[in-house]
Amino acid sequence: MNRLVTIGQAAKILGVSIMTLRRWDEAGRLVSIRTEGGHRRYDISKIKPETIHKSEYRDTRKTIAYARVSSYDHKDELERQKQTLELFCSKNGWQFEVITDYGSGVNYYKKGLTKLLDAIIDERAGRLVLTHKDRLLRLGAELVFSICEAKGVEVVLINEKDDTAFEEDLATDVLEITTVFSARLYGSRSRKSKKLLDNVAKAVKDSVSDHGALSY
Repeated sequence: MNRLVTIGQAAKILGVSIMTLRRWDEAGRLVSIRTEGGHRRYDISKIKPETIHKSEYRDTRKTIAYARVSSYDHKDELERQKQTLELFCSKNGWQFEVITDYGSGVNYYKKGLTKLLDAIIDERAGRLVLTHKDRLLRLGAELVFSICEAKGVEVVLINEKDDTAFEEDLATDVLEITTVFSARLYGSRSRKSKKLLDNVAKAVKDSVSDHGALSY
């Protein structure tokens, strides 16, 4: 006699999410049996984990290529990243979407990044392609990669070497961090703190200007 299991139990057996099972059901890949109350039930005799692999349904999800620069002043660099990503994805025969962003590598509230994370969490993305990991985030890229691993998303880094825009991007990140701390300490009306942070900001700007990384 066949044993029927709930969608949660079936997801656990297969090692996928409930959302993935619903999508498979709608696509006719692993059809469920509906109860009188409309709940999904699965015939455990037809569930074979060894024949259903994450790599199989990854190909049914789209590839997302992500490009970022620190500000609108660097549109040319963003365009170069896009061209590199498009060429790489096309050569591999992937159906892909390019998401672009403007903003610091320490800013987690960018529109493009939010859109990317939503696609990963909702399991609409099966592959993430970057020119370099720092294009994703300066701090926290490994956390996003861990989420990708949990969701069965392949991460592809085109360039494993140092990012050519490292100094420029890092300077922008330092200035943003300084600005955030300045705002908090200014609120406490600490003249000593204000003077200290003003000096830090000036030192960063002078250093960047000397090395030609940024222009002000």
